[in-house]
Amino acid sequence: MIGKISGRLDYRGADHVLIDTGGVGYLVHCSERTLAAMPAPGEPVALYTDLLVREDLLQLIGFRTLAEREWHRLLTTVQGVGAKAALAILGALGSDGLARALATGDARAVQSAPGVGPKIASRVVLELKAKAPAVMAMGEAGMAPVAGGGEAPRPRAVAAPANAAPGGAQAQADALSALTNLGYAPGDAAAAIAGVEVADTGDTAAMIRAALRALAPRG
Repeated sequence: MIGKISGRLDYRGADHVLIDTGGVGYLVHCSERTLAAMPAPGEPVALYTDLLVREDLLQLIGFRTLAEREWHRLLTTVQGVGAKAALAILGALGSDGLARALATGDARAVQSAPGVGPKIASRVVLELKAKAPAVMAMGEAGMAPVAGGGEAPRPRAVAAPANAAPGGAQAQADALSALTNLGYAPGDAAAAIAGVEVADTGDTAAMIRAALRALAPRG
């Protein structure tokens, strides 16, 4: 498995880049957002990668962050969503936008990706809403750009609630960071985290799921 490629950018195509690594060129397919963040030809570049293997195809998929790679993997578990459609969704929404769409059940946002129809968009939201917190729980480590790949926007830092138990303080801080990146006010997010039963367990994904339920509009 090729998990990361570092080298020099030879050229950038419509849906891929060519990276020279000591005389060997790797063609890597990327989302629109990842392509837009690439440096000028001749500059150093690095990407996390997944290798797509089929009977008639070996294709490298490239990502600037670990979170983007995990979202892509998660998207391709949905029936009807292949590597190309998953990249289209990530290109249209980005990691934060996809997390927000899943958390709020916004299938229309997913449908904004080129080639993604309403049935597929609804299926993505339905099947991944419960799985999304596991990726959101990656926190800053998942959002950090791959070494050599330039800078990426950092998640906003927020403090864990003052009453956090030692074992759950870091998990609460990661959950708060994920929720504020989704657009929730820090005070509302902190109150939701503090009120969930799993607040002191250290299980960030469980905290996020419980907090999202608490923050959901009451029908």
